[in-house]
Amino acid sequence: MRDKALSEDEVMRILEKTRERDYSYDRFFSTMCTLPHPIAVRAHDMFLETNLGDPGLFPGVAELEERVVQMLGEMLGCPDACGYISTGGTESNIQAIRAARNEAGKKNGNIVVPASAHFSFDKIGDLLSLEVRKAELDSELKVDLSSVESLLDDRTVALVGIAGTTEFGQVDPIVGLAVLAAEQGLHLHVDAAFGGFVLPFLERDWRWDFRVKGVSSITIDPHKMGMSTIPAGGLLFRGQECLSALETETHYLTKARQASLTGTRSGAAAAATYAVMMHLGREGFKEMVDYCMDLTRHLVSGARLIGIEPVIEPIMNVVALKVPRPVDVRDELMKRDWHVSMTREPNRALRLILMGHMTHANIDLFLEDLDEVCRELI
Repeated sequence: MRDKALSEDEVMRILEKTRERDYSYDRFFSTMCTLPHPIAVRAHDMFLETNLGDPGLFPGVAELEERVVQMLGEMLGCPDACGYISTGGTESNIQAIRAARNEAGKKNGNIVVPASAHFSFDKIGDLLSLEVRKAELDSELKVDLSSVESLLDDRTVALVGIAGTTEFGQVDPIVGLAVLAAEQGLHLHVDAAFGGFVLPFLERDWRWDFRVKGVSSITIDPHKMGMSTIPAGGLLFRGQECLSALETETHYLTKARQASLTGTRSGAAAAATYAVMMHLGREGFKEMVDYCMDLTRHLVSGARLIGIEPVIEPIMNVVALKVPRPVDVRDELMKRDWHVSMTREPNRALRLILMGHMTHANIDLFLEDLDEVCRELI
């Protein structure tokens, strides 16, 4: 720290110069986050200093969080769902599995997740001292139910299904997982961090949310397709007993018990999520999802014109393209300022997320560069 103060203008000049080093969203195909809606930004700023970790001091924003949880629950088929606004999918996944472990009351347990599960489940295994068993995928890159069943034993505390996998946007057979969970008396957690704000607005119904009787908890991230500010995740439980399994006494705060993982929690994220959900409504979110799906179709059809096929037909606005020498293709595209990523083995491919910040014109520019790069590398 400096001994002498800098003027506000001097500090802001440093910040502005530093901010210029960050890349622009209009070249991002690799991220599941996007520019927040303007009303979310305004709401975030309004509640910047509020702390949901001590809700008695901030009853207004605490009520907004309750309303957000109710709206999310209604959207996911359970108006009476309970939960809270977290920092994102990783925290929500940790807490869901922690609740399942605490409910089961088993030590040295395990969880069964798809091989396509987000890396947060590897963190969970380490943090909660649980073995993470990874079930194989079928030909459509959904979790194989027979593989899941073969991994279950009397030490299993939870099953996990994904609704919108990070790499392929695929939806696991949640109904089938629910049957297995019911037979074994297990907690079934659905990670819909990305898909939660996409699947409800598509024409096809995959039956993946709380309408499936055996689903116990759901992760959904407003700061992804929900167009809220970062960090705004969501964790929902079907019933209060799951949330109660997370509670600890908070002796010196305005609420006697706390279920969240973090103590101090920004009320700004809850307010931002409330604002954008109220402002857009179902019609607004459907319009946004329709736009992203139109971008997806535009990208896939353009890729096919240059001889490049997707690994699977996109379910949502996540595309994996089969390109020659994918590592080299990615590196060359990055040199041209296209920020792309890759899927893991054994289905190594170019991974692209079609978010609202992208345009048809930029997709066309990207496809031109992709065509050139692939031709140069063949």
